Amino acid sequence: MSHTDIAKIDPNFNVSESFGREDVVLRNCREEPFTIHGIFWSEGKFRRMPREVAEATSPGVLSLHHSTAGGRVRFVTDSARVAIIAELWALGKMPHFALTGSVGFDVYADDGSGDRYAGSLIPPFDIENRLEAMTWLGKPAERVVTVNFPLYSGVKRVLIGVEDTATIKAAPRFSDERPVVFYGSSITQGGCASRPGNSYQAILARRLGFDYQNLGFSGSAKAEDTMIDYLASLPMRAFVMDYDHNAPDVAHLEKTHEPLYKAVRKAHPDIPIVMMTRPGYRYNDEELERLAIMMRTYERAVAAGDTAVYVIDGRELFGEEFAEVATVDGCHPNDAGFFAMARRMEPLMKEILA
Repeated sequence: MSHTDIAKIDPNFNVSESFGREDVVLRNCREEPFTIHGIFWSEGKFRRMPREVAEATSPGVLSLHHSTAGGRVRFVTDSARVAIIAELWALGKMPHFALTGSVGFDVYADDGSGDRYAGSLIPPFDIENRLEAMTWLGKPAERVVTVNFPLYSGVKRVLIGVEDTATIKAAPRFSDERPVVFYGSSITQGGCASRPGNSYQAILARRLGFDYQNLGFSGSAKAEDTMIDYLASLPMRAFVMDYDHNAPDVAHLEKTHEPLYKAVRKAHPDIPIVMMTRPGYRYNDEELERLAIMMRTYERAVAAGDTAVYVIDGRELFGEEFAEVATVDGCHPNDAGFFAMARRMEPLMKEILA
């Protein structure tokens, strides 16, 4: 059966491969007035952690530390349109993961009434290493614009363009510039959100107005000693432990869970620490054992006088309402699943970040 080009039938599915406007001025996102969050540029590409630390941790972390999950660029403009040209060097193509999430970018804009989704840079099927598109923001008005980077791809260079008659300046600083650090599995990394802004951290950050760092490593979040030391060294406003899915077995989780908590707590005596188990409405016997391990860490912390440690039972993340529609494969959340997670987490995050 031949492939049908749906864009010829329904123009709403058309993928723009070029913005085609000469009145747009392009700037490198690494230059002022842009601010970069959640990632940094080093040795020719964007990364989430230093290469040498990733290399010392595991081959999996090394291969994923330059995926740009949680990466964002922020700025203020009164342009009606924003253009983006991105050069990528690694593409996260998977059969159960929309390219718009694993390879694409999306854009949010806030005119004072809150962040609103403005559009996506949608990769074509045959994308090789370049993506460019134009997003319409609305009538000219000053907005804070956030460009979310791909969840599972590597990015070398991003140019951002606004109309040549528009102003552009730095985005307002966050009220607390320390990020909330999320450490965990492929779910933490964002698999399988349909676009980057639909990961649970991105949803929470928009709703509550905080900065964050996504240290999710698909299949590779195992709380190794090197990783524990690195996590403890980071400046952070709060820490979320979400790596249950990647602990190979119950014994490994028991061996690493409390040491990770203790290392972060020693380095950061006062920050909130949130412990989570994997999302899933019905737990089997092994998953209940994993929950019990987390609860023992939590109970010992409380008994020792820690008043800033919290627990989220993963069975509550989807709940019965979303349990049957929350994943693409029985494990990785879709957009409904990530929204359910964010909705469940929001009251606690709001309380502890107040």
